[in-house]
Amino acid sequence: MREILSGNEAIARGAYEAGVKVASAYPGTPSTEILENIIQYKEIDSSWAPNEKVALEVGIGASFAGARALVAMKHVGVNVAADPLFTLSYTGVKGGLVLVTADDPEMHSSQNEQDNRNYAKFAKVPMLEPADSQECKEFTRLGLELSEEYDTPVFLRTTTRISHSKSVVQLAEPVTGLPVPALVKNAAKQVMLPSNARVRHPLVEDRMLRLAEAANSMAINRLELRDTRVGIITSGVCYHYVREVFPDVSTLKLGLVHPLPMDLIRRFAAAVDRLFIVEELDPFFEEQIKAQGIAVSGKDFISLCGELTPERILTAFAGQGIIPESTTVQAATLTQVAQESLPGRPPNMCPGCPHRGVFYVLNRLKAYVTGDIGCYTLGFLPPLSAMETCVCMGASIGNASGVVKAVSEEERKKVVAVIGDSTFCHTGINGLMDMVYNKVPATVVILDNRITAMTGRQDNPASGHTLSNEATYRVDLAELCRVLGVQHVRVVNPFDLEETEKALREEMERPETSVIITDKPCVLVKRTGVFLRGPLYAVDPEKCTGCRACLKIGCPAIQWLPDEGVRGLSYIDPTLCTGCDVCRQLCKFSAIGRAK
Repeated sequence: MREILSGNEAIARGAYEAGVKVASAYPGTPSTEILENIIQYKEIDSSWAPNEKVALEVGIGASFAGARALVAMKHVGVNVAADPLFTLSYTGVKGGLVLVTADDPEMHSSQNEQDNRNYAKFAKVPMLEPADSQECKEFTRLGLELSEEYDTPVFLRTTTRISHSKSVVQLAEPVTGLPVPALVKNAAKQVMLPSNARVRHPLVEDRMLRLAEAANSMAINRLELRDTRVGIITSGVCYHYVREVFPDVSTLKLGLVHPLPMDLIRRFAAAVDRLFIVEELDPFFEEQIKAQGIAVSGKDFISLCGELTPERILTAFAGQGIIPESTTVQAATLTQVAQESLPGRPPNMCPGCPHRGVFYVLNRLKAYVTGDIGCYTLGFLPPLSAMETCVCMGASIGNASGVVKAVSEEERKKVVAVIGDSTFCHTGINGLMDMVYNKVPATVVILDNRITAMTGRQDNPASGHTLSNEATYRVDLAELCRVLGVQHVRVVNPFDLEETEKALREEMERPETSVIITDKPCVLVKRTGVFLRGPLYAVDPEKCTGCRACLKIGCPAIQWLPDEGVRGLSYIDPTLCTGCDVCRQLCKFSAIGRAK
């Protein structure tokens, strides 16, 4: 049986076919759909974790018990999970463990463009990189098998194009006969005291040598000889780009990208006249191959930044005398025309988003806002323009503490940290604990919209539901803040601009840590009773003066209509309006009211 699946869907299917028993993740584009698809396989216990470190620790526990486990996260999530990862490399596994790292070249939805192949080398862990959905499924199973054979966690690296593009996948039945998980004590292997770790380290080095030798004969490292005047070493989606633009050149397609099959690479280099490497981001292959004394070119003419495309590869190779200049010009022209024909589409908060009014008020108060990762990061964009920093998950509170410690007493009153409910549970709690412990006089705003909105409305410990939509305990954020030692915790309605501004003014003046929690759900939450669309609003053209005050909140439902070139009028699209009431509060001429 065959189906058309995305890379993420295929990984989920691969986990099912390979007999995975436990799967854990924190949602993050482009990896989110892996767990969202795994939940259809009831044989797998799948769950959202509050962050990537916890997700990996859950997977490690399952592996120690003898079950096959899969853990998924985006590339920056591995930074959070790095602490247990590096020690897991020493302990090894019992049941197979695959860690999916979904990298994001071009930063479609990320704050950096790190190349996580470097993590494989750094942690001394093998890494597989599939080139299509079929390989996503197959490599998931292969990774679990290699994990058990070599007593190691295994990375499965995807990129945005592989995660989200679809191709045909041949389905198979789940494996049978796997060992039944059970509690078996093995403290010397799993308790990493220095004396035990010293014993494990040489074993890690030995397994990487054995893997490097085995890589030379693995079928997933495929040598394809065609025209031997040019040879290209590549992997992942870049393999398909190379085959598309250079159908006649010889290729070495790498499926195991760490450790590299150096003997196979030497054979390939000897078989071609000129050797090139096509890889996105860092010169990961190139540096290691050059270190072996093999002459090869790549990053001297291919960009280190951004993702590669067939057009970009064509353009880069034109200067190497491999393709006619006219072909490159044609490709570049087509790309430019396609880009110019598309209108700009900047991201924006949804109509009725509970964050919009908060940022409008923060802008009015000229606050210095340390921001975080989530929908509310869009508060940086005009017309709200109310965010000064955004570094990583949970950093807003720590950033605010640092800023307050560095500036004058008067300036510190302007500093406000803004963080979402999911991000607060992810890594914000420790920042607030530090702020209270060190008596930092700053204000923290927790935007509680009861969901992990930016990545597609996934649940979290503050939403009250699990990945499988089962009702569970919901973290009481206000009580949690009080337990951490915050003496002043206020819950406000973010749709009430007067109430929100009053709370912010008062707490920003307070000479100690304080927390404001905005308590309105995301407008896209589909759970019954969580969000109710209010009465719609409309603009009375007889009263509208064209002052544009309503445009300052940047609501997509509010449009500007020219009036014969003299002045404009506001118009509220009834198909987009949610009845949040924020725009009405901004109009000084009572031109906005309930739609009739």
